[in-house]
Formats: sequence, structure tokens, C-alpha cells
Amino acid sequence: MNRTTVLLTTLALAGAAVLSFAQAPAAPAVGQAPAAGAAAGRGRGGRGPQPMPPGPPPNSQYRLGPDSMPQDGVPRGEIRGPYTLPSNMYPGTQHTYWVYVPAQYDPKVPAALMVYQDGQAFKAEDGDLRAQNVMDNLIYRREIPIMLGVFINPGRTPEQPEPTPADWGDRTTNRGTEYNTPDDKYARVVTEELMPALNKDYNISKDPEMRGIGGSSSGAIAAFAVAWERPNEFRKVLSNVGSFTDIRGGYVYPERVLESPKKPIRIFFCDGRNDNRALQADGTYSEKRDWFFQNVRLKDAMVKKGYDVNFTWGINLHGQKYGGAILPEMMRWLWRDATPVTTDPKDLAARGFVMPAAK
Repeated sequence: MNRTTVLLTTLALAGAAVLSFAQAPAAPAVGQAPAAGAAAGRGRGGRGPQPMPPGPPPNSQYRLGPDSMPQDGVPRGEIRGPYTLPSNMYPGTQHTYWVYVPAQYDPKVPAALMVYQDGQAFKAEDGDLRAQNVMDNLIYRREIPIMLGVFINPGRTPEQPEPTPADWGDRTTNRGTEYNTPDDKYARVVTEELMPALNKDYNISKDPEMRGIGGSSSGAIAAFAVAWERPNEFRKVLSNVGSFTDIRGGYVYPERVLESPKKPIRIFFCDGRNDNRALQADGTYSEKRDWFFQNVRLKDAMVKKGYDVNFTWGINLHGQKYGGAILPEMMRWLWRDATPVTTDPKDLAARGFVMPAAK
């Protein structure tokens, strides 16, 4: 197990301030999950504002650093789309997705792949994550391999609105069912519907070690489920404020981990002590609806089973502030050994930046 909490916290405190998602949904009924940018102090596990610690707002010290910003001289990748993917797993629904193609992508060379759930949030240019900037910067400096990025939204019927940074679609799309149900149906969406569509247009590595998947909140438990159910397709998981809770039974994964043979999965958990804590206005509490408790419980189970796990616990609320601030470091750790390293001092090409592919 790798623990880089001190380093990551230091990184999270650096950089320029950004605006948070302007989301303040009404408190949910049990079994219903609002969007991942819930208002400060309102817990998804309860029916009203949850108590906050004294002092400044918990998210006030999380800011994006330079690796999350466009940098002069760094080749910019292209985001293509949107594309529409009809779903057979969930008849009558469709998924919207976009594809990030780095400037260094060469169709003749298989590329790594990273799939982000709630794609609209991960690709938002002024959002809390800005994954395309992170990939631009880290690819250029050889800190992650050349990779395609896919930003996929939850399924919806043609009549339902597309999720946005202001509304992630919990009440208006199939997000709650697809992402929070601990079964293999969403894994089949990714592996049997999305991947064939991508493989028609891009040269993607067939090596599952070169495929990662991630998300925030319900998107994180969905990403975990894809790797858990299909480890021969995806083996790297990025989990931010994961909803491993009793929205639709997602608290069962620690027991599944302990009872099942170890799978070849690597995972980075990020969560906060002020994530939704399931404290009710009347003082009652449910562990199954406590986001932080369940994230720690799943991490502990995976560590006990011998998985390749990294984690960091901040004081953040439910949302992307901390996860966005440390997204570059999460990506470095997940992909740290994906590219062979040469120690030959005469290999000047390997010592330089990764330049755009020849057209």
C-alpha cells in the first residue's frame, strides 16, 4: 500500500482558486441521490443540513494547481463529440460521450485509455476537475502515457435533458440506477457498448493494465463496479467521494472484496471527513448512509486483501474540490509504471517532452 497523504494535502493547497459547482438540491428521500455538488452542510445521507465543524468552510483551502491549467507551450488535445450511444442494457436510453484525443496520439500506436463517468463534469473547462488540462500537461512531461480520454454521461431517454454541471441528472436521467446498483449492467454498457464504438475509430490498447476508469460520487462507485466486474478490461480506478452507500445497496462491496479472490485492480480513493455523514436533524445516524465511513471501510477491506491501494482523506465536503486539486497526483500514481523507463543517458528522445504526432 502507498500512502501519500501529506504530499497530496500539500499539493491540494497550492494553485489558483476556482468556482465550485453551483448546486443546492433539495434533500433526498432514501434511495435517491442528488448531484455530486451538494450545497455546503447538506448531507446526502440525511434530510437536512448536517452539522459543520467550527472555523472556515471545509472546502476553502482546496484550489487547482498549475497542472490543472492550460500551460504555454504544452500541446493541446482535442475534444471530439458529442456522440450518441444507444443502449441495449437499458432499453430506450442513450449515452452521450466525448473523446479527448491528445496531440501526441498516433493511430498506428495503441493508446492507453481513461474513461470518466459524469463526463460533463470532468471535461468542464471552468469546472473543478478539468481533466483535459491534466492529461495535456502530464502526457507532455511523460508523467502518464499517451492516452485517450472518454467523458461519458449517464444514460437518459431522448426526451430527458442532458446532465450539466448544475444538474448531474439524478432526478432526470438513469444515473441513479446505472451508477449506484451493485451489479454488472453498467460494466456491460462500458465494455459491450462503449468499447466497440471506440475501437471502430481509435487504436486502443487491448492490455487491461492500460485502461483506467474513474468518477466522482455515484460515478465513482460505477467506475469501481466496471473494474470489479470486468478486471480483464479495466484495472485502474480513480474514486473521488465515492457513493459506496445505501442508495441502492452499494455498501456491500467491502464484504464482496473480502469474500472473493483478489482481482488485479489498482485504486486511488479520495474522500473527506465532511462528506455526507448521515447525521439526521433528530440526532439519528446510519452507517450505511455515511459516505466517509463507507469509503474508509472499503479501503480497509481492499488493503486487508492485499490490493494496490492509495488513499487520502481531507476535510472536504461532498463534491470535487479536493479531488480536483489532487487529480494530477491521482493520475500520476495510477499510471506510474505504465510506460517502460530507460536509464540510458544517451537516449535524448526519452529525456525530452512528448511532442505532437506527425500528421
